[in-house]
Amino acid sequence: MLDRLSNRHQTRLDNSLTCRSTESKSDSSSSPPFESTSTFLSRFSNSKSSIESQLAQCRLCDSTQVKSHFNQISSSIFDLENLVAKNSYFLPSYEKQTHQKRPIAKPKEDEKEQEPEKKSGFRVIDSPGFRNKKEEILVHNFKGSEVGEFSISDLDSCEVRLMGSVRALFVHRLRNCRVYTGPVTGSILVDSVEGCVFVMASHQIRIHNAKTSDFYLRVRSRPIIEDSCGVRFAPYYLTYKGIEEELREANLDEETEKWSNVDDFLWLRAVQSPNWSVLPENDRLGLVDISKSEES
Repeated sequence: MLDRLSNRHQTRLDNSLTCRSTESKSDSSSSPPFESTSTFLSRFSNSKSSIESQLAQCRLCDSTQVKSHFNQISSSIFDLENLVAKNSYFLPSYEKQTHQKRPIAKPKEDEKEQEPEKKSGFRVIDSPGFRNKKEEILVHNFKGSEVGEFSISDLDSCEVRLMGSVRALFVHRLRNCRVYTGPVTGSILVDSVEGCVFVMASHQIRIHNAKTSDFYLRVRSRPIIEDSCGVRFAPYYLTYKGIEEELREANLDEETEKWSNVDDFLWLRAVQSPNWSVLPENDRLGLVDISKSEES
């Protein structure tokens, strides 16, 4: 079966090898590192065991350390899901479906045990942020603060301007909004958005249940989308006083072009996913300048 898939999609594999050659520091004639089921399963099993071990340690954590511990676990899960997405093209259907579901099921159960007071499925409802606003311009500057996480949720027809650096950003239930952010040193999680424009820089981004929205990104790993449609991607194009230094300190000063290498986590076919596309240059925003924003 693997031989048949390999022959059928040789062109796609050749293109994939070319794109990955710089990252893997190998020439274009070499094979992708996980282009065999056994090698992939071994890597997956080791990563999954590590995550389960971290989860077990959570039960011994002091309550003040639980959130920080879960942030580390979330990052590990993101990497594991990214591994599945990147290698799904050669895996048998059963392995694809099984390993897509397994990385994320266990942590949700354990997180509820550790923090039962949370009533929402959204991860950090108790973090600082903007919530329940309509038709407002919302501004926040993280410079000089120690905010590790920030949430944007339940906004309608708002414009959000975030300057400075933050570790994690959570975006939930936005409609007809525009969101501009400086560097996020960890990950961005976007869920349930429609008719929005996002200009964001981060090491990782995962987008769930997004509809007819545009993402202008600078990222260090491939964006992941799930249950989304009509989403378009373009390069990051934002400025304000001090952003160049902040991007450099966050290791986001260089354009990686990964914004255009999107993994649709639920699209298992070798052909291009119909759920996302590159935003045509003629339709893109110009340079967005939020320098004169006043904090809300």
